[in-house]
Amino acid sequence: MSTSRAVAWEGFFNTRDLGGLPTKSGATTRHGAFFRAADLRFVTETGWAQARECGVRTVIDLRNADEIRPTETPLTAQAGSAQFTAASEGPAIPTGVDRIEVPLDDIDDIGFWQHVNRERLNGSPLYYPVFLQRKAERCAAVVKAIARTDPGGVLFHCGAGRDRTGLVALLLLALADVEPQAIAADYTMSAEALKALFAAMGTADQGPSIQAALADRDTTAEEAVIATLDGFDVERYLLGAGVTGDELGSVRDRMIERA
Repeated sequence: MSTSRAVAWEGFFNTRDLGGLPTKSGATTRHGAFFRAADLRFVTETGWAQARECGVRTVIDLRNADEIRPTETPLTAQAGSAQFTAASEGPAIPTGVDRIEVPLDDIDDIGFWQHVNRERLNGSPLYYPVFLQRKAERCAAVVKAIARTDPGGVLFHCGAGRDRTGLVALLLLALADVEPQAIAADYTMSAEALKALFAAMGTADQGPSIQAALADRDTTAEEAVIATLDGFDVERYLLGAGVTGDELGSVRDRMIERA
């Protein structure tokens, strides 16, 4: 396994290894344990072969059902994080790689998402504190699913690989006691990485509007992530939401590179 966090598998966008990040204890996160990614619709057979060669054995899809299997009246037009119109995701996930759907957004809570949209919190870490407060059980469901995966690398993704994926990455890295500045820096890498995905999809870059919303609150994405983590006891939070101590220990053990 390479010690680089950069992932250049064919057809993957906004994808990186969560390994190699510093923890407060002086350890680092393990390479090849967890990967974050965006929409997988462009992944080729070669890309899947590269992912499997690098140890990926489970894919967790954080999107809502109507993003994966669109209906005539998609609910995500009104609710949820950064959604994309569903499309063919390229070749089927290869044999030997499991796929699990764990929708993070609670799209049935229309009032919650109307508040998020009205306050212009979408597309940035500005929505993380309110989501963590209101949707602990959704966060717990993802962590529990991760804890129960078979050995091997776990790749989790949503649409942009920024909002929902970023929140799960924050939880995992906080559980590993990664330095807040490193967690924030990982989040901000998506802004540049997403330009290629938007270009491939033929859609406008969302970056300028998100930057404007952050600037209106006199903050940055990095500062918003650090503010989310300030005083946040991730272990207590997840235990309170129903994750067991054994499940937390399992995820943490997979995250940390032991001496």
